[in-house]
Amino acid sequence: MVRRLLGAVLASVLVLGALVGASAGGDPLRGYARDTWRSLTAMTDPATGLVADNITGDLSAPSAYTSPTNIGGSMWSAVVARSLGLISSREATERVSKTLDTLATLKHHNPSGMFYNWYDPRTGAVVTTWPEDGSTVTPFLSSVDNGWLAASLRVVEGAIPALRAKADRILSAMNFGYYYNPAAQTPIGARGLIRGGFWDTQPPGCSVADAAKGVWFTCNHYDITVTEPRIATYLGIGAGQIPPAAYYDTMRTLPDNCDYSWQEMQPHGFTTTHLGVQVYEGSYRYRGITFVPSWGGDMFEALMPDLFVPEAAWGPDSWGRNHPATVAAQIEHGLNDARYGYWGFSPASNPFGGYAAWGVDAMGMDTDGYPSDVQGGKYDAGFGDCRPAGPPAVYGDGVVTPHAAFLALPYAPQPALRNLAKIKNDLGAYGPGGFYDAVAVRSKTVAKRYLSLDQSMIMGAIGNVSANDVLKRAFVTPSFERKVRPLLAAETFNVPARQSLPQLGRGR
Repeated sequence: MVRRLLGAVLASVLVLGALVGASAGGDPLRGYARDTWRSLTAMTDPATGLVADNITGDLSAPSAYTSPTNIGGSMWSAVVARSLGLISSREATERVSKTLDTLATLKHHNPSGMFYNWYDPRTGAVVTTWPEDGSTVTPFLSSVDNGWLAASLRVVEGAIPALRAKADRILSAMNFGYYYNPAAQTPIGARGLIRGGFWDTQPPGCSVADAAKGVWFTCNHYDITVTEPRIATYLGIGAGQIPPAAYYDTMRTLPDNCDYSWQEMQPHGFTTTHLGVQVYEGSYRYRGITFVPSWGGDMFEALMPDLFVPEAAWGPDSWGRNHPATVAAQIEHGLNDARYGYWGFSPASNPFGGYAAWGVDAMGMDTDGYPSDVQGGKYDAGFGDCRPAGPPAVYGDGVVTPHAAFLALPYAPQPALRNLAKIKNDLGAYGPGGFYDAVAVRSKTVAKRYLSLDQSMIMGAIGNVSANDVLKRAFVTPSFERKVRPLLAAETFNVPARQSLPQLGRGR
C-alpha cells in the first residue's frame, strides 16, 4: 500500500516537472533530452541497473521484462545525459557501472558470449514465462539485439575510461562470427549472411539444428542492406569475426526480373563487383526521390546504425546520398502524399493498443509492407510488364512516431524540429517522460507509454547533434575504422549525387 502511494506521488511530481520544463523555453533539444532521460531513469531498477522494456505514460508502472537492446540503450543514454550536463560524470559512471556489474552475472550463452533476448529487470533472471499473458518463452539469442548491446559496450569503452575494463570483459567474449553462415546465398548469388539468431534448447516451429555447436539456428538470414541488423555485420567485421566481403553480400534491392515482381516496385540499377562479390546496385523511386529501400520503409531500419557508425561521412557516394533521400521521402509522404500534416514513421506502439510496424509502404521492399496509418493505405506501383499497378493509395489515420523524426535530425534539422514542435503542441503527444511513443494524427489518439528502445534512440540522436557526435566518437576506434570505412567508401549506390530534395531545402 505504501509503495503504491509513493508511486502515485512520484508520478504526480514527474508530471508537474514536465509541464514546468515544457514551458520554460530555451534549447528545445535539451528540454526534450531532459524529459526523455526522466523516463529512462523511471524505467531503471535501482538494485540491478537494468532498464525495463517500457513504462506507462505516468511513469508509474515499468514492464517486467527487458532485452539486450534495452540494456544497451540505457547505457548509451547515460553517456549522452552526461555529455549534455543532465547528470554528473560521477552519476553516469555509477549508473553504467551498476548495469555492467549486473550484466556480468546474467546467464548467457558462454561459447558465443551472447545474451538471451528477455530478462527480468528486477532480478536478472531469464524470462521463460511471458509476464503479460503467461505463455511459454523458449530463450532466444538474437544477432541484432546483441549487436545493439555490443555497440553500447563500445560506447562505454570509448566514453568512460574508468569502466573500459569492465565493458571489455563482456564485449571481448561476444563472437558475432557465431551467427555468420558462409553458405547462405541471396537470390543475386552472393554467399555469406548472418542468421536471425539461435536457441540453445530446441524451439517449436522452424529451426536448423547445428549438432557441432549444440544450438538451433533460425531458418532466416538477414539478406537486405538497409536494415538494422547491419550493425551486427559491422561489429563482426570490425572484430575480425566476419569476413569484410559480408558487407557486400546483402542486397541493395531484390533482383529486377519478374521472378521477384512481388516486391514493392521494379528496381533500377547496375551491377558491379566489390571484393569478388557481384552487387546489384538497385534503387526505388517514389514521388520523384530515388533511394535504396529498406525492407519495411521505416526510419529505424535506415538510420539507427548511423547513430554509431558515421555511414554518411565514410560512404559519401552510398549512405551519404541515401540517408538524406530516405528522410526527404518520409517527409514527402507525410506532408504531400498522405497529407497527414506530420511525418516520421517507424515501428512503435499502436495508439489503439499493442505494438505495430509503421513505415512508408512505398519505401519498403515488402509488398505487404509497413503502413503509415491505421487503415493500412496500400501503395502499389506495379512492376513493369510483370505486374500492373494497383489503384491509388487511400490514406486514413496516420501514425507518426517521434523517435523517427529525431533520427532524421542530422539530415533535416529544421524540418525535424518544426515537425516535433507540431506533434507536441498540436497533438498532445508529450508527457512527463517526453514524447509519447506514437500518435494517430487525425483522431489525435496517443499511445501514452514510453519504450526504452525508442527513448534511447531519441537520446542518441540528440547527443550526436548537440554534443558533437558523442556516440560516434566513442564507438569508433582506429582499428574499426581501418576495417569498415573502406567498405563504405568504395561503393556508389544508384542514387543521384545531386538529386533535388526540396523537403530538405536541396535543389539542383
